[in-house]
Amino acid sequence: MYMRAVCRFLILLSVMVSGVVKSAAQDAMPSRVTPVMPMARVEIPEHLNPGLAVDLENPASFLYPEWSNSYVHNYDNVKLPDSVIISMKGYCMPTDSTYITDKFGYRPRRGRQHMGLDIRIKTGDTIRAAFDGKVRISRYERRGYGHYLVIRHPNGLETLYGHLSKKLVAENDIVHAGDPIALGGNTGRSTGPHLHFETRILGNAINPALMFDFPHQRAQTDFYVYEKNTRAVYYKVKSGDTLSGIALKNETSVSSICRLNGISSNAVIKPGQTLRVR
Repeated sequence: MYMRAVCRFLILLSVMVSGVVKSAAQDAMPSRVTPVMPMARVEIPEHLNPGLAVDLENPASFLYPEWSNSYVHNYDNVKLPDSVIISMKGYCMPTDSTYITDKFGYRPRRGRQHMGLDIRIKTGDTIRAAFDGKVRISRYERRGYGHYLVIRHPNGLETLYGHLSKKLVAENDIVHAGDPIALGGNTGRSTGPHLHFETRILGNAINPALMFDFPHQRAQTDFYVYEKNTRAVYYKVKSGDTLSGIALKNETSVSSICRLNGISSNAVIKPGQTLRVR
């Protein structure tokens, strides 16, 4: 009986010593520290924040530091976020027309970029607000947009509607998706009735076709993620510029510029011409 108790004690002591040694060994082992990579800043529009009331008096205040009626696309003093999630919730197609007459991108025959989509309409056709928002610009450009409107939306976008024959809203008016805002026309630099439609964020143009499917009259996606590093960058040609010089200034290559603009390396470039460099 005594020997059995002694054996049990020795076994228990052995287990305890073994545990202490094992614990000490574990404590002595160096732990591997995995560095945590900082996440890129993503701006969340008001539509994506549950329970947050959308402020149509100052839409997209999370992104735009001020409200101004004095400029169209000038946001030089505002830092562009790494990315912005753009919600298509509550969208409305600006026109019932399905026929696109001119796409977004470089126009080789005119030597300049086209910053929106042109959709064929008839003069007097109703143009509607694409989202809820507030009218920021109502203006006329004889050699440009003609009669046009710019509306800022809570999702961070600003939409532009150009070549209008009549505007039905004024600056600082609050509008809702689907509200009639204008009648289509052929004003400004235009060769026929059409709606020139732009989508921009902090002045940076985004191809509207990435969000709006005009031929099928529907949204392309529920959410579009705009990323700063993938945005298009443009350069206006100055007197004396060459393709190689422009490539050097913008830290790119001649072949890349030619590919982006649909031109050859021996193409003639003219002062005032706009080239995409990224």
